[in-house]
Amino acid sequence: MMEKVKVHVRKKDTVMVISGKDKGKIGEVLAVMPKTGKVVVKDVNVVNRHTKPNRANMQGGIVKKEAPIFSSKVMLYCNNCKNVTRISHKILDDGTKVRVCKKCGETF
Repeated sequence: MMEKVKVHVRKKDTVMVISGKDKGKIGEVLAVMPKTGKVVVKDVNVVNRHTKPNRANMQGGIVKKEAPIFSSKVMLYCNNCKNVTRISHKILDDGTKVRVCKKCGETF
């Protein structure tokens, strides 16, 4: 039985790939898979899938699709300071917990 891995990014976060063939690419997280510790990032790790014709895709053929990559290969990207960053947590006055950029203090 596989153990759940704590993934540091969420769906719709902007991330930068920090290692591998797509190093330096910036994209949005489309899906998070905590059971395997992987994430799917838009326009990163694009592979060719050979698909049979079906109701959704009448033509079939070769389809380009994003494949999952390990979450340790991506780092959260701050749009405010235009850099990759780790996050810290901050509790607001009303008791809500928010994620904050370690470098510039911007909330995510």
